[in-house]
Amino acid sequence: MSFLKNIFPKKIKIGRKIFLYPALILLFLLLAVFFYNIYFWGTIFPNISLAGFSVSGKYPQVAADELDKKIAVPEKVVLTAKDQSFEIPTQDIELAYDFVKSASYAYEFTRTGNIFYDLAKRIELIFKPSDLGLRLTLNEQKLQEALSVIAGQITTEPVFPSVKITKGEILVDKGAPGSELDTKLVSAQIGKNLAYASGGPIALPLKAIDPTLSDQEAGLYQERAEKLKAKTLTLKFEFQVFNFKGNELLALLDPKTEYSKDAIDKVVEDVSGQVNREPQDSVFVFDGGRVQEFAPSKDGAAVKSDSLADMIRGNLRTLETSEEAGVSVDIPVERKAPKIQNEDVNNLGIKELIGRGSSRFSGSIANRIHNVSLAASRFKGVLVEPGATFSFNDVLGDVSDFTGYKQAYIIKDGKTVLGDGGGVCQVSTTLFRAVLNAGLPIIERRAHAYRVGYYEQDSPPGLDATVYAPTTDLKFKNDTPGHILIQTIADTKKLTLVFEIYGTNDGRIATTSKPVVSGVTPPPEDLYVDDPTLPLGKINQIEHKAWGAKVTFNYKVERDGELIYQKTFLSNYRPWQAVYMRGTGPAE
Repeated sequence: MSFLKNIFPKKIKIGRKIFLYPALILLFLLLAVFFYNIYFWGTIFPNISLAGFSVSGKYPQVAADELDKKIAVPEKVVLTAKDQSFEIPTQDIELAYDFVKSASYAYEFTRTGNIFYDLAKRIELIFKPSDLGLRLTLNEQKLQEALSVIAGQITTEPVFPSVKITKGEILVDKGAPGSELDTKLVSAQIGKNLAYASGGPIALPLKAIDPTLSDQEAGLYQERAEKLKAKTLTLKFEFQVFNFKGNELLALLDPKTEYSKDAIDKVVEDVSGQVNREPQDSVFVFDGGRVQEFAPSKDGAAVKSDSLADMIRGNLRTLETSEEAGVSVDIPVERKAPKIQNEDVNNLGIKELIGRGSSRFSGSIANRIHNVSLAASRFKGVLVEPGATFSFNDVLGDVSDFTGYKQAYIIKDGKTVLGDGGGVCQVSTTLFRAVLNAGLPIIERRAHAYRVGYYEQDSPPGLDATVYAPTTDLKFKNDTPGHILIQTIADTKKLTLVFEIYGTNDGRIATTSKPVVSGVTPPPEDLYVDDPTLPLGKINQIEHKAWGAKVTFNYKVERDGELIYQKTFLSNYRPWQAVYMRGTGPAE
């Protein structure tokens, strides 16, 4: 026991010393930190400088004043590239230093509010001084504009691979390397130089771009293009149709990533611009037995861009991997109903579009264009009662110069002659197509004596209808449960005509077969007729040649699987001779 008593007091004394020394050291450090902070209270800590100018131990405002006196704004930014040099005046980019913010930044550099971070930073400064950049402002847009101008002088545009059809052959351009200015990197370097008030030159960084295809890649690219060479991708929405074929279709290919995202996005953007629309409320103003103002209700539509892009890619794969000559895609849209529907503004049964017909008349003379527009206006707003038979001639009325028509070519007595109202048959032909589309019974229709080029610009032969009062008319019957309303849209710039028929959809479905052309006969030889009223040597063509043919198509209307109307249309076109008037009169 006496042995233990002698030992323990000694151990206790040693233990006290072990804990006492670290405690004294920690106390010393804490006191040192405390007095260090007290000493630099309100001033910037040691070993901190701004753009090479020491601000240690200075009050922020004092430091800001001294910076303002000693640091000058560089006059220009100097950029170099090989043997070229470019300058951007700092005045042009509105460079300005904020010395007050700069001094505050230096003051707060070790005063973030995080005790441990600030303490570590202050200790680090003892061994590793920090040179901070100045706070500044500049016009970033003007800087980028200046860099864009410089980039245009030092960069080489790469040639990206492409494929196109030239004279029926697939040609692949493998591309060529180029370079571009790394604007992000040079902007950062400019910012750093200016932050340190440096006017030293900056080497312009160029990024190499090499999209060139290898021989193997070019070969695969050509193989893919060959598969699409004669194919068509069709996008449809209601009556809008967008066809992509030939070089337009090949432009969607990408030799590196299957299909070009940029090209497909551009297609989606262009299509969306033509399809997207706000909801349209219905307007219906009835007066004097005719609809004076009508606007059909239309759902708003917004193309689902991502879905359409995916569908384009998917159908391109189908075209590449199948024998199909073409694929058709219904454009996906998000619809929004209008507040006022057609049935909300009338009690005549005019609820929806039940038929539509269109035609083109490119190449028409001015008088014919005038007549087409005038005649079409006669049918705008016409109502046809249930059970009534519609007569084109009755609605059209008198066709003469007294009713506003001008002289244009018509077929009369087996000849093409100038007459009042040339172009009226463009209107009857377009209405005929709309009636077929609506599934209404055709009571009377006659084809032209010969094939007229206007009516085959966007249609196969056999879908025309001629009129000539009082002997030749176009008639149809309204056998729907409600009234039908006829609307016309004549576009004299695009040279297109559209008839729309509105009414009640009773579930009927109309189909027209593909016209069958037979008995094709060549036109007679050109005929030249001497005309003493024309100067000698003057030639005027008064008839254009046309091949003769018989054209038939079947028209069938069904409802709930039951046949309600059927008719076969026959058009017997005579071969037409080209006739020229040859001047034999005195020479001019």
